[in-house]
Amino acid sequence: MEQALLTWLGGQASVRTEILWLLGAGLSALLTIHILLRKREVGAATGWIGLVWLSPLFGSALYAFFGVNRVTRRAQKLRIKPSQPYPADGDRATAGPALPARFRPLDHAVRRITALPLQAGNRIETLRNGDAVYPAMLEAIAGATRSIALSSYIFRKDGIGRDFLDALQAAQERGVAVRVLVDGVGSGYFIDAIYRGLRRRGLPSGRFMHTVLPWRMPFLNLRTHKKLLIVDGTLAFTGGINIADENRVALNPPEPVRDVHFRIRGPVVAQLTAAFASDWAFVMDEELEGPDWFPALEPQGGTQARVVTSGPDADLRKIELVVLEAISCAERSIRLMTPYFLPSEVLVSALSLAALRGITVDVIIPMASDHAVVDWATRAHVDPLLASDVRIWLDDPPFDHAKLLVVDDAWCFIGSANWDTRSFRLNFELNVEVYDTALAGRLDAFMREKMSLRLTRETLAQRGLPVRLRDAGVRLLLPYL
Repeated sequence: MEQALLTWLGGQASVRTEILWLLGAGLSALLTIHILLRKREVGAATGWIGLVWLSPLFGSALYAFFGVNRVTRRAQKLRIKPSQPYPADGDRATAGPALPARFRPLDHAVRRITALPLQAGNRIETLRNGDAVYPAMLEAIAGATRSIALSSYIFRKDGIGRDFLDALQAAQERGVAVRVLVDGVGSGYFIDAIYRGLRRRGLPSGRFMHTVLPWRMPFLNLRTHKKLLIVDGTLAFTGGINIADENRVALNPPEPVRDVHFRIRGPVVAQLTAAFASDWAFVMDEELEGPDWFPALEPQGGTQARVVTSGPDADLRKIELVVLEAISCAERSIRLMTPYFLPSEVLVSALSLAALRGITVDVIIPMASDHAVVDWATRAHVDPLLASDVRIWLDDPPFDHAKLLVVDDAWCFIGSANWDTRSFRLNFELNVEVYDTALAGRLDAFMREKMSLRLTRETLAQRGLPVRLRDAGVRLLLPYL
């Protein structure tokens, strides 16, 4: 009797094992189909397929949480068109002088990538550090009569943060339409003092992809890194600067952060407003329309410019593609500055090939950034560039957060994107391409001043084995740094 019972129980266990195996195999097969159809990068697709077959339950759960891009699905549900969200009469190009022949292929490619026209008649001014940027922004807010749109990755409720809260509240009290977006992680995930301050003052505001729900945790890795202030639809500020006391370098904060920001007037402001309106609709499901947000814009200068947005939605890799096209079109020089330098292998190859064909390629990075782990990974990542005669320069402290690219002393790329996988593939970013030799000359001169200490292969080779192992190990986290 006991033997029969044991035999029966063993049979039941075998049946359950077979059922679980079939369920696991079926689940793995379904996810493999999803991965094959959705994942374009061979390495990522291969890794996910291997994981869901080796560990069907654990691997499938990981893929469901971290492998599925729900951002595109949500954008489609809201019927947002990130590349062209502004009114039909706003997408007409403003006629400008013909571009030099060497830049026409670049213009053609970027138009195809962004589906946006190159706008002439703009004026772009450079502002350095929070000491110049914040007073200009607060002055613009104080002068607003119709609308204010503000988006920031980091917005702290410190001294300067409270100044912005006061200015925004005063603007709303005099009848100005105010809209504020802060990132759901960058401005404080668990304790978001600035968001509470905005809501307490009755200012319409939203947190980009903020959630405490476990099944929506993948959104933690998808951030809006844009820095935008648009006043009355006619004046805009964008670049790399966040809103925090650490950027007021003249006040000697404990950990100062230098940066470059830009004040923009002219027809391209409509494209900047459109980028904010798209994000606002995504977060708050409210459309920003009409002359308060999209007024008629008159030429303000002689600069031609175009907005390039990027993110893990319909704008996937657009900034990276523009950078690649600009590198391929370079004839004389490429000079770039970034706080974090962990480019993809494709970008490493593009820069290396440019240097090998005789282009002067200069890369300026901080001697020490505010993320030591990124610095370690960078040291393990740049050898192919140095071997190809790309010159890498170390900028003296304090830490500089500026992101700049100048090609052939005439084409500039400015905005929020760093040179790393997070900015090019995961974050929602905004850059502006600019055809302006005067601006290029100023930015080029600014970067040249930082080219004093050169990073060499010999210097890297002198690191001890434990340090090299540490750096190489950290580099494996490249997609997430």
